[in-house]
Amino acid sequence: MLEQLEEKFSKYEIARIVGARALQIAMDAPLLLKVPEKELEEINYNPIELAKRELSAGVLPITVNRPLPKKKDSKIKKLTQEEVEELRKREEAKKIEAEKLKKEAEKKAEKEIKEVKVEAEEVKEKAETEESEAVEVEKEGEEDEIMELATPEDEVEESSSSSEDEGV
Repeated sequence: MLEQLEEKFSKYEIARIVGARALQIAMDAPLLLKVPEKELEEINYNPIELAKRELSAGVLPITVNRPLPKKKDSKIKKLTQEEVEELRKREEAKKIEAEKLKKEAEKKAEKEIKEVKVEAEEVKEKAETEESEAVEVEKEGEEDEIMELATPEDEVEESSSSSEDEGV
């Protein structure tokens, strides 16, 4: 029975109608269809089933408003072949211009990448030269020191020679 209704209503409209009527029935609205007590017990007083039966019987006073698109008063002008060709040429010109802009942007990006790489190399070379200069300064500093750093071997030699001096 609901298949016959699907020709008249969409499945969404059927669902909306059945849901609205089931809610009314659940809120103790009077039944529009006479259903024997035995059938009510079989369907377990299900308001959705009762609403489906009422809809399929056609006793529901519910209408569906389907808004249609609004008409425009202006008329559509039919383009001539020349106007169509002109529009195509404009579109092609726009595409070509877009491609040019894209290529220019790519070239600019590549140029910026090269500049960044050159700057990075310069910074790296500068860091290496500073590091080598620092190492040279350390070596020069070691040569200029008045005192040399003591090593454990030096301490051993000094202590043995000082003990010999004391024993003499």
